[in-house]
Amino acid sequence: MKFVVREPVTFVLTAILLTGVLPVLNGQVAVHGEKVFTMDGKVINHGVVLITNGKITFVGPSRDVNIPENVREIRGKVVTPGLIDAHSVVGLSGYYNSPHDQDQLEHTFPVQPELRAVDAYNPHEKLVEWIRGFGITTLHTGHAPGELISGQTMIVKTIGNTVREAVVRERFAVASTLAESARKSGQDSPGSRSKMVSLLREHFIQAQEYLRGRSRAEQERPERNLRLEVIGHILEKKVPLLVTAHRAQDIASVLRFAEEFDIKIILDGAAESYLLIEEIKRAQVPVILHPTMVRMFGELENASFETAAELRKHGIPLAIQSGYEAYVPKTRVVLFEAGLLVANGMQFEEALATITIDAARILGISDRVGSLAVGKDGDIAVFDGDPFEYVTHCVTTIIEGKVVSEQPH
Repeated sequence: MKFVVREPVTFVLTAILLTGVLPVLNGQVAVHGEKVFTMDGKVINHGVVLITNGKITFVGPSRDVNIPENVREIRGKVVTPGLIDAHSVVGLSGYYNSPHDQDQLEHTFPVQPELRAVDAYNPHEKLVEWIRGFGITTLHTGHAPGELISGQTMIVKTIGNTVREAVVRERFAVASTLAESARKSGQDSPGSRSKMVSLLREHFIQAQEYLRGRSRAEQERPERNLRLEVIGHILEKKVPLLVTAHRAQDIASVLRFAEEFDIKIILDGAAESYLLIEEIKRAQVPVILHPTMVRMFGELENASFETAAELRKHGIPLAIQSGYEAYVPKTRVVLFEAGLLVANGMQFEEALATITIDAARILGISDRVGSLAVGKDGDIAVFDGDPFEYVTHCVTTIIEGKVVSEQPH
């Protein structure tokens, strides 16, 4: 039995009562998958995901829904939530590796938390379009590792004519680096590990004093200082400090610093985190692990393909990322990164979680994205086979109900 939709709410309720089947409203998109990985506790064979006005309105077996002829239908072998790159510089770092499209790092001063990713992000950047073709619908992007505090990060969808249209969160974290890339040579500072932590401590203490001054009577307040104001937001736990560190001794310094100032942190990179699993777990710190295909030299010489599986086994919140490459490639693709996790100790859904629901939870956006559930954003990736097989294609990418990338299949 088919219905013509005129009064959506009343009609839907009546149809469910009469037939037990959820009807499709005009203007909906129906996405069919031989397997639908909801990342919400179940895998559906021969499933359908319905999107209305940008939001998911039904997830379930195809037998439980009637689809009128005027609804657009999209089909694939495997359907997953839109993928999430948990840490990237795409949109600040560009396609051509030329000065005009490289806004991810400002080197004039080692501590610049006031720099905002939202002021530099380019939604028209070709890299954004390119990764969208692999099913990546959400990016945590911003200032790159490479300075003690390089600036703020943001969360965007991989769509939009303007940054306003792309933004999910205008500010998510403040990016910091306790690694070789942030140490200077010659007479420049900071040139050593102890100097790096000392500079951080100095600015955090100044921010504590600044906050105390701001809380006094209006006539006694200090002049506004954007740098200290942003660090103050970290101290007030309004935003986390995202700290890139790879060596075990640097990760240990990060954990001590977080305890000293009672701040929220997220470990980024963390190549030798497998040496400090109990300490990281005790501190309840999530990890956005380096890309699996990272170049394993220098402070990454002890990186392991099995770190992700080890962290997950011990219950440490974990996401995978494309990371930052100072030269080329300008970005990796998290779809392939997660695929390598399956070859190194993870189950399929565990690896998929690192670029969907687990990434969404770490980024604080799991109420909108990361799984296929009623009420969430209609962000979907459709594949013509196993997503982690190199011969598979992402044939359709959907963001908030709009088809934004499509390949013949």
